[in-house]
Amino acid sequence: MVFTDRLEAGRQLGERLRHLRGEDVVVLGLPRGGVPVAAEVARVLDGPLDVCLVRKLGVPFQPELGMGAIGEDGVRVINDAVVREARVTPFELAQVEEHEREVLERRGLRYRGGRPPVGVEGRTAVIVDDGVATGSTARAACRIARARRAARIVLAVPVAPQDWTARLGGEADELVALDTPVDFFAVGQFYIDFGQIGDEEVAACLERMAARPRGLAAGPADRDVEAAAGTVRLRGRMTVPEGANGIVLFAHGSGSSRHSPRNQFVATGLNRAGLGTLLFDLLTEEEERDRANVFDTGLLAERLTATTDWLRGQPEAEGLALGYFGASTGAAAALWAAAEPRAGIAAVVSRGGRPDLAGPRLPVVGAPTLLIVGSADLTVLDLNREAQARLRCENHLAIVPGATHLFEEPGALEAVTELARDWFTDHMAPAHAGRP
Repeated sequence: MVFTDRLEAGRQLGERLRHLRGEDVVVLGLPRGGVPVAAEVARVLDGPLDVCLVRKLGVPFQPELGMGAIGEDGVRVINDAVVREARVTPFELAQVEEHEREVLERRGLRYRGGRPPVGVEGRTAVIVDDGVATGSTARAACRIARARRAARIVLAVPVAPQDWTARLGGEADELVALDTPVDFFAVGQFYIDFGQIGDEEVAACLERMAARPRGLAAGPADRDVEAAAGTVRLRGRMTVPEGANGIVLFAHGSGSSRHSPRNQFVATGLNRAGLGTLLFDLLTEEEERDRANVFDTGLLAERLTATTDWLRGQPEAEGLALGYFGASTGAAAALWAAAEPRAGIAAVVSRGGRPDLAGPRLPVVGAPTLLIVGSADLTVLDLNREAQARLRCENHLAIVPGATHLFEEPGALEAVTELARDWFTDHMAPAHAGRP
C-alpha cells in the first residue's frame, strides 16, 4: 500500500478507526509527521487533537538510528540492544538525552502556544504517527498516556513492520495498522509525498483543530461524497455547518487534489465562519496521469459545472448560495464556469490563480471576484493584473505582503483565509443569494 501523502493516510486510518466513534476519544499525534495524520483521524472521530511530545534518541554518529526515546512527564525508553551494538557510552547517551530534553521543552511551548495538554484521564487515547520503524517513540507515547491515566490506549499508524505487534503489544490496548508489508525498511517508502513537516505547520495544525467547530462529523453535514459529472464519479468531502449561508466549491490547481493541505486550511476557516465547503477532485486518478488534462481549462470548468449541478440537488444545499474558490489553474476553471449564463454563482475567490487562462470568458463573468496574490509571486501578480483589467463584474485584487506562490510564509495562508472568508460572507448573505 502506498499513500499519496499524510493527509490521505490519515483519512484512511480514521475510517479504519470508526469503531471508536461514540467513545470519549482524545487523538494524540507524534511530532512532526504524525500530527497531520492525527488531525485527519480526529476529524473522522470528531475528537480533540493534541501533540504527544516525544523525541527520538539518535545514535551520536548515526542520528537516524534510534537507540531510545524520551517524552513528557519524564518518560524514558532505551533500546539496550542498539546501545550495545553501537557501543554508545553512558556519557554519550546522557549528552544526547540532555540535548533532546531541551528541544522537547522548546517545542512544547511552540506547538501548544501556552495551551495546557488535553486531558486523557478516563478517556480513550488514540496515539497516531505516520508509521512505526523501531517503535521507541511510539512506546514512549503510550507510556505518557498510561501515566496520565488514560482508560484505554490505541496505537494507530498507516504502516508498520510485520513484527510490530510483538514489539509493542504490551504498550497499548489495541494496535491498528493499515499495512504491514514484508518489504518494510523505512516509513517514507510508502508515501509518494513524504516531505518534511516544519514546526510552524505542526503549531498551525494544532491551533486550527483546537478552534474548529465540533459535532460536524456526527451527521450528514460532514460526509464523503461522489459527485456525478456525466459518466465520471468525482470523489469529495462536503462539510456544511448548521445554519450555513452558503457553500463554497473548491477547484484545486495543477498537481493537487481534495487533500490539498492549503485548501483544507482555508476550508476550515470558512467552516468556522458558518460557510459550507465541498473539496473534490476535478479529475479521476487515471485522468491525472495525463498532464494535458491538468491544464485543460475547458474540461476542468465542465467538471466544476457538473459538480455544481449535482450539489444543487443535495439536501444540504437547498436554498443556499454557492461560491467558487480556485487555486492556480483551478481559478481559471472557476471563472470559466462562473461565466456560464445559468451559473448563478454568488462569489468567486482566486488564490495564487491563473485567471488569464479563462481568456475570453473573463468579460462575461457576473459573480463578484476576489483575486488574491502574493507580492513576491511577481509573474502571477502581473497575470492577475492583466486579467483584472478584463473583468466587468465587481472585483478586487488583494496582495498579501511578502507571500510567494504557495503562501508558505508565516501568516500568509491565514491572510488568504481571512480575505476569502470576508468576501464570501459579504456576498453570500441572504440579501445576495438571489443575484445571478
